[in-house]
Formats: sequence, C-alpha cells, structure tokens
Amino acid sequence: MAAIDVHPSVKAIRTTQIGIGISILLVILKAVSGNIGHSYALVADATETGADIFSSTLLWIGLKIAMKPADTKHPYGHGKAEPIASIVISFCLMGAAAWIAWHAIEYVRTPHDMPKRFTLYILLLVMIIKEAMFRYVMKVGKEIDSNAVKADAFHHRSDAITSVAAFIGIVIALIAGKGYEGADDWAALIASGLIFYNAIQLLRPGLAEIMDAAPSAEIVNKVRVLAAQVAEVKQIEKCYVRKMGFDYFVDLHIEIDPEITVAEGHRIAHIVKDKLLASGLSIKDVLVHIEPYGS
Repeated sequence: MAAIDVHPSVKAIRTTQIGIGISILLVILKAVSGNIGHSYALVADATETGADIFSSTLLWIGLKIAMKPADTKHPYGHGKAEPIASIVISFCLMGAAAWIAWHAIEYVRTPHDMPKRFTLYILLLVMIIKEAMFRYVMKVGKEIDSNAVKADAFHHRSDAITSVAAFIGIVIALIAGKGYEGADDWAALIASGLIFYNAIQLLRPGLAEIMDAAPSAEIVNKVRVLAAQVAEVKQIEKCYVRKMGFDYFVDLHIEIDPEITVAEGHRIAHIVKDKLLASGLSIKDVLVHIEPYGS
C-alpha cells in the first residue's frame, strides 16, 4: 500500500498541536514546583513555556491562513502568513527573555529561601522532554522548509536552555549553602540572554522571506539544471526564485532557436514549466519568458 503524501502545512499544524499540549502540562508542573520549591528560575522557566503556548497558538493561526488557496485579492496565495508567524514568534521570544531578565534581577536583589532539592528532578524531566520536542519539531521544520516551524522548535530549545541554567543554579545554591540562594536567579538571567540571542537569529530568515530574498543557491541551481535538460532550451539567461510560505515561485528566462514559430516557443515553455512543477521541489508556479538564442 502506497504511503499517503501529507501536505507540509498539515505536518506543521500537527507538530504545533503536540507542542501546545505538552507545554500546557509543563507550565502547570513548573509553576507549582517553582513556588513550592522556592526556585524563581523554575517559575521563570514556566513563564518561558507559557510564551511557547502563546507563540505556538499564533503559529497555528498563521499556518491555517497560509493553507488558504489563492483568490482574486491574493493571486499568489496566503503563504506570507507563514514567515509573518515566524517573525511574531521571534518577538515573543524576545519579550519572554526580557520578562525573565527583569524579574531575575528583582529576585537577585530580594532575599529568599534556598531552593528545594526536588526541583532538580523536575528540571531534569523538563530538559529531556523539551530537547526531544526541539529535535522532533526541527526535523519537521527542515523537512517542509518552514522558518516558522523552525522558530517554534527553537522555542522548545530555549525552554531547555532555561531549564539547564536553572538546574546549574540550584546545584550551586545547594552545594554552596547559605548566601548563595540567588544562584538560580543568576542562572535565569544568563538564560534570558541566550534566549534573546536565539530570537535575533530566528528573526533574520523570516524577514528575508518577507523581503523576497533569494532562497538557497541549491534550489536555484536545481531549477536551472532541470530547465536546461529540455532539449530545445539552448541556454538559461535568468532564473529568479522566491519563497511563498511552503512553496516556491519561479521566473525563468530561457533562450531558444529564434527561427521557430510562436506556437513552438509556447510549447517549449510549457514543457519547461511542467518539468519544474513535477520536480518535487515544492514549486507552485513558473513564469517562463522566451528569448532568441544568440541575439
């Protein structure tokens, strides 16, 4: 029995739903454990996971919009909703980092009880779950070439980073004893810097896609090679590729024999277009412009 080909947007939504469900459970676990165990780093971790839920919900909405077919007002479809979602997620990460940093500084300056030992086991569980989620979501993001899904994956990784920092901070506090109660608060502060850095890194590809930046040279070269394989194509003059959500749109200038008829040139252009659409490169549409060879 042949495998069913699942659309990239369906895969993306599925990973988002799984992430939201897991994050809701972890928020409750971390918030309760952090308050009972006197660990602000764990409470901050819960806040970061809460930001995960919010941003993943935004991603879900963005993906649903990106799935809408083209219409008269949006002849190229609604794919730009996907990079917009990745940009919003990046800003959510920045906001979460700033919130954690602000409150970590507040707690560093405020005397409080020593973190409880059991919080280490909670953090260890969280690290394992969140790193596994990062790897799973990132794998899907790379498979479907989605910046928004990759950004959502880094939300899980940033959560794991916060948990690692909190774990180290609590270990230091428990070993060093009295006077080091704020070690996990400093850990949360350091983690916020790492989260903010990741947010900046994630913002760039989303902005590039919104600005119609060229995709990787690998995609462009594959398009040129496939078009050149058509026997009647003498040369590829220009090749422009832009990404729209999960799909690519191609503008191609090909050079052919200048002595052939318009009808024959039209036929060749359709052969090139059909070859690219059937290439498996997620190409949505191709615009082929005919040029006379040797002019």
